[in-house]
Amino acid sequence: MSITVDLSGRTALITGASSGLGARFGRILAANGARVALGARRKDRLEALAAQIGSNASAIAMDVAREADVIAGYDAAQAAFGTVDTVIANAGIDGAGLMTEMSEEEIERTLAINLKGAILTAREGAKRMMTTGVTKGRIVLVASITAFEPSPGLVAYAASKAGVVQAARSMAREWARAGICVNTISPGYIRTAINDEWFDTEPGRRQIARFPRRRLMEESGLDGPVLFLCSDAAEFVTGADFVLDDGQTL
Repeated sequence: MSITVDLSGRTALITGASSGLGARFGRILAANGARVALGARRKDRLEALAAQIGSNASAIAMDVAREADVIAGYDAAQAAFGTVDTVIANAGIDGAGLMTEMSEEEIERTLAINLKGAILTAREGAKRMMTTGVTKGRIVLVASITAFEPSPGLVAYAASKAGVVQAARSMAREWARAGICVNTISPGYIRTAINDEWFDTEPGRRQIARFPRRRLMEESGLDGPVLFLCSDAAEFVTGADFVLDDGQTL
């Protein structure tokens, strides 16, 4: 069942939009009336997605771990569609590996993209909203259920996502009087390019069997909450985290 929310008049910047959840967020926001700036490092994939979506989508090459790239990404989005009033900070990597075997560089990269990148993306969006007088700003950061549960083999990833949740709450408080709502979603396990191979292994299948509903989530399970949090209807929702996991943490 498709979900409809009126996002006409909104301009959204979505990071990590070249595949997976980010690409879906781009499609559903555009389908509900928003203009979407699709940000990621792989511009060829972004251009293909933008072509599928149509004239209300633009492909923007950016690396969220680099402040200069984030600023340039917002500049490009603003040139294409005007002031960004809706942000989905989705870019991330899994940083998988046993902590005793991960290199310092792998740990730093996971934290740089997942945590620092989310903060830089949200911060630049908020600065521009404040400067241009946006009073109904919406910022959604993508966290994970690993932020709340011990996650062997995903220590750096889990730490980065816990940081995202707390950063979002703190930014929500800091920007509350500016009319900017900042929230997080914490999805459960969804089959994406990041984890596809894992869930085809025997340990991955055992993990699915332990979930109360013995299944992975569908990407579509995030559509309704994300559309709501990006809409005018979310005016009174800020500093909240939404665990969307099909009961996987029960």
